[in-house]
Amino acid sequence: MIRFIAAASLWLTFQPAFHHGCMAQSETLKFRSTDAALQTAFDRAAEMALSHRGNPADPVGDWYEAALPSRFAFCMRDVAHQSMAAEMLGLGKANSNMFSLFAKNISDSKDWCSYWEINKEGKPAPADYRNDDEFWYNLNANFDVMNAAWKLYLWTGDKRYINGPEFADFHRKSVREYVERWVLQPDSLLSRPLHPNAHAAYNDKDAFHRCRGLASYSEGVHDLKMGVDLIASLSRGMQTYADMLRVEGKTAEASAFDQKAEQYRRHIENKWWSEKEDKYFTYYSSKGVFGYAEGETFLLWFDVLKDTTRTRKTIDQILARDWNMENQSYFPYVLGQYGYPEQIRSQILHLTDPATKRREYPEVSYGAVQGVVQGIMGIDADARVNRITTLFNGRAADTHTIENLPVLQRKISVTEGAKTASLRNAGPALQWRVMFAGKHPFIMVNGARRKASQMVVKGSRMVSFLDVTVPANQQLVARVP
Repeated sequence: MIRFIAAASLWLTFQPAFHHGCMAQSETLKFRSTDAALQTAFDRAAEMALSHRGNPADPVGDWYEAALPSRFAFCMRDVAHQSMAAEMLGLGKANSNMFSLFAKNISDSKDWCSYWEINKEGKPAPADYRNDDEFWYNLNANFDVMNAAWKLYLWTGDKRYINGPEFADFHRKSVREYVERWVLQPDSLLSRPLHPNAHAAYNDKDAFHRCRGLASYSEGVHDLKMGVDLIASLSRGMQTYADMLRVEGKTAEASAFDQKAEQYRRHIENKWWSEKEDKYFTYYSSKGVFGYAEGETFLLWFDVLKDTTRTRKTIDQILARDWNMENQSYFPYVLGQYGYPEQIRSQILHLTDPATKRREYPEVSYGAVQGVVQGIMGIDADARVNRITTLFNGRAADTHTIENLPVLQRKISVTEGAKTASLRNAGPALQWRVMFAGKHPFIMVNGARRKASQMVVKGSRMVSFLDVTVPANQQLVARVP
């Protein structure tokens, strides 16, 4: 959570003894590389991430730390951002439990918020909660959790993240009652009250009053009425809900939410771009003034930008300034969607450098793990079509291997370089979309030449790809000239 600073000594002092005994449970996940520095970085990140696993015997059940370590707790934003790496590290049971708890605790009395942070006792963490009228909550959280649940479904194939009773209720309430209660309709974003649900005893000096429904993840602007990151999360939330509805066969209702997602996205493009500064504003104040703080990162995290020129300028601006460690932990994954192999690598090395301040914050190590698997190696999954996608995003001279990666209810191993890729499937047959940067007329698969197709990724990256079936317990090797 952005507003708290922890020293490394604090983490070392407060780690539960149980954590370090959990390491063996995910030792099957391995990363090997010709890049010795990146190899070391991954090993450090995986070790640190697993050190944050909680005791499954705690009252809350299976969990991992996703908040300031001294709290023995997990908050919605951090869990949403750590969950993919957690799945890769074998912490799927913890994900299922933690997401379920967030979903179950949405309530009318909290204006359709959940508990922002839950501790190992299974209670709302006292640092963020006093009662249902007085608590800390960033409004992005519902849509961030919803988007993370969708990604977990795509990765694991577990449909409960979409239609389990508590999840279906959470998703439905978030895109309807929650939006209405907090005045987050597309035409109300700049005119909404500063504190829509302030109770009669509201006290501006009490953070649990003032911050009960922050309209951004950026917490340093006292009179912030709306953050561009919240609008990005709304757009992604509506799009995610539409995608979930399509899985359930509800195409007409899905189309309506597609349109809502586009309304929020167009609002960002039409209202929040500064022609003078050549960048997006990040907040709108109660005085009716646009300004700059944090927020640009979430335009990329929630994947709402379609203007390639503005997108590249946003990335350039992000790379040109200093950020807190939470924001930096997202960079390897985010940059991997657009290219930037050198920058991804340097970000991962920075996140895992023992000299880096606050590298012990849980989001950091999880971000580095995800940055290697999805940022550099470009591994993704889509349970809807039983497909794994790979797209090498590393340096041309490097070769990387990830072994025993749990995905789509099996384990796979992938080796990649700029011109070659292999996938070993330790489970039932699956589809593999093997992708290579650039325009290649053919891709060789186990020595046989196959005609490749081309597409443009993220508006500017030309890639060549081929869809092949990887039989059960077999390996395919793909190459381009």
